[in-house]
Amino acid sequence: MRTHSTICVLLYIFLGSLSVVTACGNLLVIISIIYFKQLHTPSNCLIFSLAVVDLLVGIVVFPFSMSYPLSSCLYYRELFCKIRDSFDVVLSNTSILNLCCISVDRYYAVCQPLTYRTKINICVVSVMILMSWGVSIFIAIVFVITEVQQKKCEPNCYLDDVLEKTCLPIMAFYLPVIIMLYFYLRIYSVAQRQARSIQNIMNSGVTVSNGEKKATRTLAIVMGVFLICWLPFFLCFSLQLTGRVTIQVYETLNWFTLSNSMLNPFIYAFFYSRFRSAFRMIISGNIFQGDFSNSKLL
Repeated sequence: MRTHSTICVLLYIFLGSLSVVTACGNLLVIISIIYFKQLHTPSNCLIFSLAVVDLLVGIVVFPFSMSYPLSSCLYYRELFCKIRDSFDVVLSNTSILNLCCISVDRYYAVCQPLTYRTKINICVVSVMILMSWGVSIFIAIVFVITEVQQKKCEPNCYLDDVLEKTCLPIMAFYLPVIIMLYFYLRIYSVAQRQARSIQNIMNSGVTVSNGEKKATRTLAIVMGVFLICWLPFFLCFSLQLTGRVTIQVYETLNWFTLSNSMLNPFIYAFFYSRFRSAFRMIISGNIFQGDFSNSKLL
């Protein structure tokens, strides 16, 4: 019994730490973009939206999701579950769609730099953000309605269950993944062509090698971390139709998806030197010693 209680306490500490790290990392991104005028760009608006979503995941979904892994210690209430699932679906899907929008932004910035400022402006970015939230709320409503109907109907609800376990993952995950893969592969292809052009001009194989390695490493980290965090969960979600997936496995994989919100600040912000400079000024407390909003971030 004492060992069981110790495990519960350790789980609380570990999962609570993940929640704190997620909240603090995304809060740094939010403060940086709000405070430093140099970061007031349409592209950073998408990163800001992503950080807001991931911050809410850290302070809302993380604490709610701690209830099930610790359900052997706490009373697991059905209403509480529905509230948790609603927040989880909305915020997680919004996070995925924001990542998808960022891939579109990066594509135009790298592949069409001459028309980037006209095609990706504050109005376009605002529409992207509103659509991300709107589609996520729609998916959540469909998910909740389907769950409620399944509680009321007979075994002939199998068709509804199939639609939920197939259509929702396609809309919420597989389609955004295809879009992200398409744009990131296009970015990588353009980066390779640019590197070859530099090689022809400068006759330097080292430049090409470093450029290609950097592009490969960055894109591999972006897509690799995203797929590692999300793909197992959605495969498990679809496999629930077979009845071979236990709720413990399902909830464990759900924690992998939530960890993506903790890693996003490192992936999408820490790669940029301007954000790193902003973080150093915030953490050191320099911004409280004067007005540094116009500072040039290197």
